[in-house]
Amino acid sequence: MPSDLVPAAPAPVPAAPASGRSAPDHRRLGRELELFDTDPLIGSGLPYWLPDGAAIRHALEEFIRGRERRAGYRHVYSPVLGKRELYEISGHWEHYREDMFPPMDLGAEQVVLRPSLCPHHALIYRSRARSHRELPLRIAELGGMHRSEPSGVLGGLTRVRAIQLNDAHIFCTPEQAADEAVAALRLIGEAHRALGIRPVRYRLSLPGEGGKYVAAPELWERSVALLTEVLERSGVPFEAAEGEAAFYGPKIDVQIADAAGRESTLSTVQIDFHQPERFGLRYIGPDGRRHRPVMVHRSVIGSVERVVAHLIELYGGAFPAWLAPTQLVLLPLSEGEREAAERLRERCLDLGLRVEVAGPERGSLGARIRAARLVPYQAVIGPREAADGLVALRLRDGRRPAPLPAAEALDRIGALVDVCSPELWD
Repeated sequence: MPSDLVPAAPAPVPAAPASGRSAPDHRRLGRELELFDTDPLIGSGLPYWLPDGAAIRHALEEFIRGRERRAGYRHVYSPVLGKRELYEISGHWEHYREDMFPPMDLGAEQVVLRPSLCPHHALIYRSRARSHRELPLRIAELGGMHRSEPSGVLGGLTRVRAIQLNDAHIFCTPEQAADEAVAALRLIGEAHRALGIRPVRYRLSLPGEGGKYVAAPELWERSVALLTEVLERSGVPFEAAEGEAAFYGPKIDVQIADAAGRESTLSTVQIDFHQPERFGLRYIGPDGRRHRPVMVHRSVIGSVERVVAHLIELYGGAFPAWLAPTQLVLLPLSEGEREAAERLRERCLDLGLRVEVAGPERGSLGARIRAARLVPYQAVIGPREAADGLVALRLRDGRRPAPLPAAEALDRIGALVDVCSPELWD
């Protein structure tokens, strides 16, 4: 089996912390590090992002957009509202209404905060006639959606009511569906490795008892068979779980666990025959006749909120350099080196690095170094460095490379950041 098909290997479920030690909690860390917060006037399950948290979120969003572009996806934007009729067609209104916010009257119409992006993407697909030559058509969006979660299940960033989802839908022929789903699972594995995420298990989520699922046995059988093939081709162990499917079809769920062992779904791959039928999606085949496409749903990093919560706990605030809110802090020894530090700051900004100057007004050099302990790179600028255009770096892991010309030091940092390297120095 080709090894490039295999996503990151599942990790064992983390053991509970030793007695007397609490597990990392992203809610506490997020507030201590000033990444995000909440306010009762905004509402439960509606966190806001502070500047450092917004910087992490922006870096993560650009990371996933770049990975998707290289994988052949094209990005779109679609509104967070839709007419109630849209969700009646998709089946959300019948099968998912309890998790949706109530409709809002808008003149003679009713509009709803969307609980999912897939109906909008189906409409984008059918906005014009499609040929088999265009398929697979991969449409991606980092889009907002809303779910009416009960107050009792809300928690920090892991369970919220306003969600920013890394979502995509691949419209393809039935013959292409398995290959596209395998490629989506491969992309998930690549992204997880870059982020340092290790899944605890892969789950084939199947329907359970009750009327919450679309009644189309033949379509369910086809979808389950294809996703089983995808998992087997990808070479990952998986477990089947009844009652965990989406209402319109089965899915592959990539499960993660926090330090306390609590498990949640991060990434998904789904094969959907239902919504293409509901929306009347077609493409013109080689035979000149109209055919029904298959819709592959996939989310590489899931919701931005949940993945950031996981990363906060995973790294304890010491994020990889490419993801860190501040990547480099400049430490002039005295006011005499302030001008040199400001010039270097401008060069960093021109290179796209997130940088700040921590001058002597913030205390002694030792105090400033301790305050910036989570920053990947610290650059001490004394009289010699200011005069000779050098940088004396201190790495977060304790290493201290020999003083380097500023341009060389910044180029080396920039190169590691550009490739999303987990390493601080090469």
